[in-house]
Amino acid sequence: MNTIPHGIIEHPNSPRPTDYLFRVSIKCLIRDESGRVLVVKESGRDWWDLPGGGLDHGESVKTAIAREMREEVGMTGDFTYRVAAVEDPLYSTRQNFYQIRLIVELFPETMTFSAGEDGDEVKYIDPATLQHSEELRERQVYKYSQR
Repeated sequence: MNTIPHGIIEHPNSPRPTDYLFRVSIKCLIRDESGRVLVVKESGRDWWDLPGGGLDHGESVKTAIAREMREEVGMTGDFTYRVAAVEDPLYSTRQNFYQIRLIVELFPETMTFSAGEDGDEVKYIDPATLQHSEELRERQVYKYSQR
């Protein structure tokens, strides 16, 4: 039985180099009229992060944003977005893959949010309160809010 590590496509009969696949996560930066940022504590986590999640195979970016925002912060309705940043890949030892996070600034038609099925808590926060957090994802919320 030939076992190939997850996320690797080898080209043994070709001069092409091996392809290493990445998981794409889309995180959404939403600001209220005071400049506070919407954050979520995803189910089972104890840190704040931008809402969002994984792009499923074959799914468009807009469809993934709509699905993830509904699941985490109960967002409904239409929206526009712009890409604000793309992170360097990070390796997840727990899940055995590399992940790239695409940060989008999101402009929803409706600014009403509540914890969805995948979110435990949702609130707007002054991002400066996370600037010196011990948690990487919280520091990143601050970092992306400064763009």
